[in-house]
Amino acid sequence: PTPPSAPVGERLLNPRPGKLPLESIQVVLEELRKNGNLEWLDKNKTSFLIMWRRPEEWGRLIYQWVSKNGFTNSVFTLYELASGDDTENEEFHGLDETMLLRALQALQQEHKAEIITLDDGRGVKFF
Repeated sequence: PTPPSAPVGERLLNPRPGKLPLESIQVVLEELRKNGNLEWLDKNKTSFLIMWRRPEEWGRLIYQWVSKNGFTNSVFTLYELASGDDTENEEFHGLDETMLLRALQALQQEHKAEIITLDDGRGVKFF
């Protein structure tokens, strides 16, 4: 059997007897992918990222917070957004930087934000 410490994808794709058949697992993973909640990390489809929320959903939550608090036309570092005191009670507080950047890229495509380079790293300006 696959050890419990194996990555989730490996445990799902190499089930023990009595677990879901591989075909059923593939159907579930494909549905997650279609809904935007799964991204394959390799061409062989053996490693994947499951996202609780899609980047666009995280972006919407961040922008709601920005609007609600009058922070349009403000600049924030990525650290301030993910770990700052101002966001402590927000759902996106603690979001890892990769997903935070994807969320901000989604907002940038909607012309609601611009990702910028600051002296000490990256930041974002909201519109």
